[in-house]
Amino acid sequence: MSRSMQYVLGVSLDSTSSHQKFCTKEGLNFKLLADTDHRVFGEYGSLTNLWLVRFASRHTFIIGPDGKVAKIFTEVDPGKHSEEVLSALTLLQK
Repeated sequence: MSRSMQYVLGVSLDSTSSHQKFCTKEGLNFKLLADTDHRVFGEYGSLTNLWLVRFASRHTFIIGPDGKVAKIFTEVDPGKHSEEVLSALTLLQK
């Protein structure tokens, strides 16, 4: 995996105004995209239906420089997830 351009993006079903408030509150310094029409979540299989309620599952995808999915995390534990992702990125760059 090339060390050229690397991005961190978040995607949520919430509105952009909600994202701005959340990023300010949490001190996030990466883009958080609004998927209010659920297209991105549908394409990545991250939209969950629970009876009449649809919600986004917390998944992480590492996309390689070739535009292909290189790694998927479907079980996300916020307490250790950053370390898992950084470790996976290190391995993929070798």
